Amino acid sequence: MDGWHKISTSLSGINFNSATKVFNSSLQATRERLGQIPADDITELPQEYKDLEARVDALRNTHLRLLRIAGVYKTNYDYPSEIQESLVEMSSNVAHNVTSFAAANLKGTNIPVPSVTPAVKPQPKTLPHALSRAALSGAADLGPDLRLGKALDLYGNAMAKVGEARIDQDSAIIERFVQPWQVTLSSSITVAMKARAAVRASRLELDSAKQTLKSAGPARQEQARLEVENAEDDLVQKTEVAITLMKTVLDNPEPLKNLNELIKTQLVFFAAAAEALSTVQADVEELSIAAEGEYRKSRDH
Repeated sequence: MDGWHKISTSLSGINFNSATKVFNSSLQATRERLGQIPADDITELPQEYKDLEARVDALRNTHLRLLRIAGVYKTNYDYPSEIQESLVEMSSNVAHNVTSFAAANLKGTNIPVPSVTPAVKPQPKTLPHALSRAALSGAADLGPDLRLGKALDLYGNAMAKVGEARIDQDSAIIERFVQPWQVTLSSSITVAMKARAAVRASRLELDSAKQTLKSAGPARQEQARLEVENAEDDLVQKTEVAITLMKTVLDNPEPLKNLNELIKTQLVFFAAAAEALSTVQADVEELSIAAEGEYRKSRDH
């Protein structure tokens, strides 16, 4: 008897009417998906609502597509050797830390103090910086007496400026475009999508109630009719809320402002890159023409 009493007590807390509605709505959705319910028995939502649904879907998909691509600005997207170089730097710095620790703790003992391995300063992992380092290294090896050495020095310094501009661009794009678009996607668009889910659940509940009314016996007719009326009122209310929220999302000016920031940031970067390269291009071209002239002159003799 005690066991039965516990079961009865736990069951008394369950809203069987609500559980039945959830089950009937799930059954309704399954039957619709399987094509077992005529189209005429599915409540038609207002055309305005359906048009807004399509536009919000387009807005959401646009956010997802651009964020998927623009997210690359969080990575070293143009420099495939980044992982290898990072591992080398990490290994060198581990050796530096170990030898520094040993040298500090072996002072005053009879154990030979090891020489401290120099620390390695991490280098920016971008393609412009990598080209700059390679060019400047070549310039140092060749020396300023060779025209190619001079040209490589000019190019290396220019690409260093391009690399710094690119780092500034990436940080600005993340701050002014990627993060705001992620906020829009996870806040207002998500709220609108949840409101639409509530409309769909309400519509399924209404159509399930209509099916119940069709098959209800005389004793259940009045209750079933009342449930249909309540479900209709609920659907109207939820549809109005969803329409308002979807209009708010579509009218929101923030995504457009963020896109403008993306364009402005890219424009600043490309302008800086063009300025850095155009500054040295004329000098390198002059060196190139002079070298070619001397080469041709030497071949003529």
